Amino acid sequence: MSEKVLVGGVGMIPFAKPGASPSYTDMGADAVRRALADAGIGYELVQQAYVGYVYGDSTCGQTALYEVGLTGIPVVNVNNNCSTGSTALYLARQAVALGDADCVLALGFEQMQAGALKSHWDDRPRTRARVSHIVSDLTADVPELPQALRTFGGAGREHMQKYGTKMQTFAAIRAKASRHAAANPLAIFRNVLSTEDVMNDKVMWPGVMTRLMACPPTCGAAAALIVSEKFAKKHGLRSDVQILAQAMTTDPVASFDPPSMISYAGFHMAQAAANKVYEKAGVDPADIRVCELHDCFAQNELLTYEALGLCPVGEGEKFVEDGDNTYGGRVVTNPSGGLLSKGHPLGATGLAQCYELTHQLRGTADQRQVDGVTLALQHNLGLGGACVVTLYGRN
Repeated sequence: MSEKVLVGGVGMIPFAKPGASPSYTDMGADAVRRALADAGIGYELVQQAYVGYVYGDSTCGQTALYEVGLTGIPVVNVNNNCSTGSTALYLARQAVALGDADCVLALGFEQMQAGALKSHWDDRPRTRARVSHIVSDLTADVPELPQALRTFGGAGREHMQKYGTKMQTFAAIRAKASRHAAANPLAIFRNVLSTEDVMNDKVMWPGVMTRLMACPPTCGAAAALIVSEKFAKKHGLRSDVQILAQAMTTDPVASFDPPSMISYAGFHMAQAAANKVYEKAGVDPADIRVCELHDCFAQNELLTYEALGLCPVGEGEKFVEDGDNTYGGRVVTNPSGGLLSKGHPLGATGLAQCYELTHQLRGTADQRQVDGVTLALQHNLGLGGACVVTLYGRN
C-alpha cells in the first residue's frame, strides 16, 4: 500500500429476522448515518462509495445512499455472494491505498427472505455449475437437503471421518457463539445455549448437524468509512485503527481436484488469503488474539481455524476442547457472536465484522472487549467463489 489506510468511522444497526426489519433503503441509510456520526463528518466529504448486497435490483446502492444525500459521487454496486461486504471494503481500501480518494464509504445491507438460500434465476447456469457434481457425488445420501447445508455439512462430515471430530464439538462452537452474542446488543440471538441444547435441537442431518448449527437468514446493514492518514488529520478523525494488510482470493484447482467437501467449501481460498496477509504484514498466526471469521455453519468455523493457521490442520477439535477459541484461550473467535448468533445478512456481514474489530482495537467493545488487542483478523467467505481476509492493527 502506498498510502496508510485507516478506518475512520463505523456504523451498524441491530440485525433482525426477515419480515421484522425496515426496508433495505432505511437500513442502509441508517448504517451510513451511524458511521458518519462515529467519524464526526458529513456525507459531503465522502468521495466514493462501494455498496454490497446479494438480493436486490441493479443500483440498489444508489437508492439507499440517496436517502443520505445527493452529492453526485461515484457509487459502485458489489455482489460477491456471502463475501460481498468485505469485497466492498476491499475496493474502498484499494481506492484509498492507491491515492485515488481520501474518504471512501463501504456499505453493505441485505433484506432477506425467510428460509434456505436459493437462486432466483432458473433459466441460466447456476454458479459453480461445472463443479456442482462434487456435492452431488459426495453427499449423494442426502439429496433432499438444501445446497448450502450439504456443502458445509458435508465438509464437517469429511473432517469427522478424517480426524475423528465429534458432532458435539460443532455444538460446542455454537454454544460458544451464543455466550459471546449475549453481550452484543446488535445480535439477533442473545439467548445463551449449552452444548446439550444445540445437540437436542431439530436434526437436519443425522450424526452431522442440528438446526442450531446453521446461521439464520437475517436482515441488516453495516458501514465503514475508509480514509487516508492525511484526511484523518485534516478533519480530526480517529486514526487508531489501520488496515495493515488485505487479500482476496478465488478458487484454485485444489478447490475441486481431487474432489473434497472441505476443499469445495473454501478451505484453500481461505488458507491462501490468510497466508498472503500474514506475509504482507510480517506477522504470524500466533500473534492473533481476536478474529471475526465466517461461521455460516458451526462446521465451517472449525475448518476455518485450520485454514487461517490458528491451529494445525486436523486439530480443530483440540482447539475447541482446550478453550482456545474463546475468552481466556489463545484466540477469541467471533466476540460479536458471529454469523451463528449475531446473524448473517449477506451483504452486511463483512462490514459487521469490520465494525466489531474496529471497536475491539479501539477498546470500546464493552463486555465483549478482548484484553490487550493490537491485531485483529477478519475472514469473510463467499462460495462461487471469493474469500477476503483483512488484518487490522492499532495505529
